[in-house]
Amino acid sequence: MIKVIDGFGLRSLSKLLMAVAAIVIVATGPGLAEAKFTRIETQYIAALGEPGSTSGDDAHLWGLWAIDPGPRGVRLRNFEKLKARAGLAPAGWQFDSKAWWLEENGLIMEAPSFPVPPGQYVVTGNREVTSVLTVGEADATGRQAWKLSNGTTIYDVTHLRCRAARYSAINDSQSCSPDKTPANVFPMSLDRQMPFVDGCSKQDYQVLIVIGMIVEE
Repeated sequence: MIKVIDGFGLRSLSKLLMAVAAIVIVATGPGLAEAKFTRIETQYIAALGEPGSTSGDDAHLWGLWAIDPGPRGVRLRNFEKLKARAGLAPAGWQFDSKAWWLEENGLIMEAPSFPVPPGQYVVTGNREVTSVLTVGEADATGRQAWKLSNGTTIYDVTHLRCRAARYSAINDSQSCSPDKTPANVFPMSLDRQMPFVDGCSKQDYQVLIVIGMIVEE
């Protein structure tokens, strides 16, 4: 993962804040409660869904990294050391052999928190588009609705350089371990999917960058 806020120049930051102001107006609209944009430390959402989707009801399957997991990750070549520590990473998170996460540079990551808490998130892919992602409360069946403002699609706010995949054993008789990952594919280029690993099923996630929250006044 890449921290984006520190990399903004003043001109880029000014443009970003102007874009955020515009989408706040769109998100609230006439006659609705006024809202305030609050900047936060960069967070990341692991999202599912078709790239062209603008809304859905599966946000309960999305995860949130409140802290950038990249610097807290463990390189594949250090997996034996991680095992020797009973799966406890130097950053303090616990490796789960039944469901582990990998990113685009070959770092084993801590899992995000599930589900994404309800709220209005200002999200971007660190490209042209910034939008408000509204995540609803869980309904009676546990499903959570989500919607991006102003017709924005998931692809528009996906950070294309970030990759995240969750690996788990195909069945009880299979071993799914990071040491079976083909290390020569890292770092991943934009035209490649995260690698398949022997004995593992893989779920790819889109990564959305969260730069702020919308708070009603």
